[in-house]
Amino acid sequence: MLLEAFLHQCIDHPDALALQEQDRCLSYAQLLQQAQAVAAALQTLGTLPGQPVAIHLDRGIDAVIAVFGVLLSGACYVPLDLKNPSSRLAFITADAQVKVVLGIGTAPEWLEAGLWLNMADCPNTPFNPVETTNDGLAAILYTSGSTGQPHGVALSHGAIAAFANWAADLLALTPIDRIASSAPLFFDLSTFDLYAVLGTGASLHFLPGKLTMAPARLSAWLSEQAISGWYSVPSLLAFLAYKGNLAQTPLASLRFIIFAGEVFPTPALIDLAAALPQTALYNFFGPTETNVCCYWPVKREQLQAKQNIPIGQPAAGCELHIHADSNELRVRGPTLASGYWGAGQLRPFLNAQSWYPTGDSVSLENGEYRFHGRLGRMLKCSGYRVEPAEIEAVVNAIDGVRDCAVLGVDDPTAGQRPVLAMVLESGIGIAEIRKHLLQQLPSYMQPSRYQVLDALPRLPNGKLDYQTLRSMLET
Repeated sequence: MLLEAFLHQCIDHPDALALQEQDRCLSYAQLLQQAQAVAAALQTLGTLPGQPVAIHLDRGIDAVIAVFGVLLSGACYVPLDLKNPSSRLAFITADAQVKVVLGIGTAPEWLEAGLWLNMADCPNTPFNPVETTNDGLAAILYTSGSTGQPHGVALSHGAIAAFANWAADLLALTPIDRIASSAPLFFDLSTFDLYAVLGTGASLHFLPGKLTMAPARLSAWLSEQAISGWYSVPSLLAFLAYKGNLAQTPLASLRFIIFAGEVFPTPALIDLAAALPQTALYNFFGPTETNVCCYWPVKREQLQAKQNIPIGQPAAGCELHIHADSNELRVRGPTLASGYWGAGQLRPFLNAQSWYPTGDSVSLENGEYRFHGRLGRMLKCSGYRVEPAEIEAVVNAIDGVRDCAVLGVDDPTAGQRPVLAMVLESGIGIAEIRKHLLQQLPSYMQPSRYQVLDALPRLPNGKLDYQTLRSMLET
């Protein structure tokens, strides 16, 4: 069972700090007690092992209680993004065929009657332990689907545990570690926070959301809380390096930072590495379907501003294979999801040899894997294959570029043309960017249009919101 390591910590260190959210704290014993109350309430409602239970809570202590309560009851959790439109939330709960929706207070208006369970009303009734196999589903994480509707990625107890145990060993987590948490439950980064951290007796400290827009205050919080580790996204870490006042803020306790979810622009990573010379940095890579299948311990001496960083070596017991024709990365191993969940049913997605095709273009150079963009983002410009990631790498290497993204727009004369959106520092303009690109890229890779924005639109999990960006560029 996924919570086995956590339960051992509850026996060995019941009074140790488990969770902190501003002034609210819970010990391991308190967390277990409150999670058991939720589990008992779910069992009283007739929730059966393996049934999906939605969680209608923002990240924080109550959300962890809800997750652990669901798992203790034998059910699997479906975390909801509360910032989503009500129509999308209604679709997810209907598509997952959830038995219960857990939250605090009154039920949301969009929810079907009879599904809501207010956690504040969960009494301390007897809890019946449930045996769960490694193959049993633990979580269903809904992501954007190519069909225009979200689809659920179904993760088993064994798959999440395989990643969490590997990560805990890699980072040498111990009960004295104090780990910052900024990942929402519906983002797979949260599996590190919940299971690697709490499975080793360390404490989890929830980063106040308002600090993500105040990098100097964020670095001060990391210092004040004596944070020793953090798993975050490159966009937030780049902002921290750029505006976090790290030169004047000692982060002596911060022994590691992990990043994942998108490409970290190398110039920004160089700045972060220089500002935190004693902090180990790790690039974790993999789609939600694999959690993490590849990792690269950042080698500072290897960083070059005009070259994207590697994604490194196989992680967590995964096997990697590059398809000869498409250069697509294929993965198999213990961290892979069980399949896609939809209409209350599981649809396996592995081929006959148990490989998962990621849709990512990669290469193997000098024993390290490198990422070259999504195959799905590939453009066809006047008959040429163009990877937006290649253009983005050149642009990100230009001094004064804080962020950028390339999208393809239809062109009746050329098939598609790349459009470049950028966030620039003062003192640099489009003319200088165009000059750099004319010097480094062939004519068919030159953007047909340039757009300067105050910030690139981001999804709640920190990844680039391509749909919103496209609508911004088309107006």
